[in-house]
Amino acid sequence: MHDTGTVTKPAPAPQHEDSSDKHARRFGLPIATALVMGNIIGGGIFLLPASVAPFGTISLVAFGILTLGAIALALVFGRLARQTPKTGGPYVYAREAFGDFAGFLASWSYWITAWVSNAALAVAAVGYLDVLLPLHGSVLWSIVAALTVQWLPALANLAGTRYVGAVQLVSTVLKFAPLFIVAVGGLFSFHADNLGPFRASGDSPLGAVSASAAILLFSYLGVESASVSAGEVRNPERNVGRATVLGTCLAALVYMLCTLAVFGTVPHDKLVGSHAPMSEAVNAMFGGTWGGTAVALSALVSILGALNGWTLLAAQTPYAAAKDGLFPAVFTKKKRGTPTVGVLVTVVLASLLTVYNYTAGSAGVFETLVLVTTFTATVPYLLATAAQIYFLLSGQGHKVNGARLARDMVLALAAFGFSLWLVGGAGYAAVYQGVLFLFVGVLVYAFIAARKKRAATA
Repeated sequence: MHDTGTVTKPAPAPQHEDSSDKHARRFGLPIATALVMGNIIGGGIFLLPASVAPFGTISLVAFGILTLGAIALALVFGRLARQTPKTGGPYVYAREAFGDFAGFLASWSYWITAWVSNAALAVAAVGYLDVLLPLHGSVLWSIVAALTVQWLPALANLAGTRYVGAVQLVSTVLKFAPLFIVAVGGLFSFHADNLGPFRASGDSPLGAVSASAAILLFSYLGVESASVSAGEVRNPERNVGRATVLGTCLAALVYMLCTLAVFGTVPHDKLVGSHAPMSEAVNAMFGGTWGGTAVALSALVSILGALNGWTLLAAQTPYAAAKDGLFPAVFTKKKRGTPTVGVLVTVVLASLLTVYNYTAGSAGVFETLVLVTTFTATVPYLLATAAQIYFLLSGQGHKVNGARLARDMVLALAAFGFSLWLVGGAGYAAVYQGVLFLFVGVLVYAFIAARKKRAATA
């Protein structure tokens, strides 16, 4: 906003433009928690056990370490949301601490992450749908299925936040019920002989933990979900932090229990080469061969819930930036509690990327874009945690609780370290290409900032 990089202090309380609209409804603690849980857990849980099996049960240690880092990040977002309970999450915190440019980078990178990830989730959903309704490799029907999976959650968003919350709560219950059954069933079908070696890869303990962590690192993306939608949450100073920590802890519990259940029910040598570990675990627990169908249904519900939540977040971040003049003004259009233009632009871009994935025939291009988002997702995390460190060290009394200064600093440093670990886990190629995406954003910011400057001096 100013050439010095400072910004006007935001209002202490969020505004809800659609409070009188019967289709707009602010989220309570249960729905805010469901938003966090649903966005953290998409379809990956159904493949994770096989992905880390080659490293042995030491991967559970990596899971534990990552969970602590994710909880630290969740606690920091809770603190920041209590201080500034506004829609936008990391964008709001980065802009308030470091100015417009940092805020724009947080918004830009988060937006890219959301719509590219939505395309990836839709493609993954088609793979599970093929189990229920065989598409026989048809490109046309695969495109139709992927676009349907994307547009249904988008329509729920356009119908209003009342329906977004309802879909999120129902999908969370539906997808966690079967996962809970797997976790509990694993206790009764657990055989220690199936676990295999503690270190199966032959790496050193540190090497095995780091290697398995690189696969698991991105399982916790989405912890910021409640803070991004803080303006739509009732009593955000209280509920955003609670929903963030509660949702993260519950998602971590599901991850750990389901992974342990699969480890204990599917023989290690079979699990290493499995393409459907959860299905094989269900078959081992309950007998029969119906596990594939049951898991495919659960995965579809899980992905639809994740798409529902991520579509909202993909619209909320540019909406918050647009209100501050850092994104095109058209993104401020809001109806029934939902930023309608943001939803439409997001689903259109994701749809175009999905069609490109099925028609271009260039192997690896789509996978590369998805990998890039694992880097762009961490940029807002680094900026938000750095903002918290800035608030703690700059002596801003209204931003700091003196009694908790040391504890909050330890949490902020741990969360920043966890975010750096996420960047490292993305790999050199993803970081390199992700930086190019950010530099494109720099050019976009130059145009927006110049236009804003001309308007201010006119």
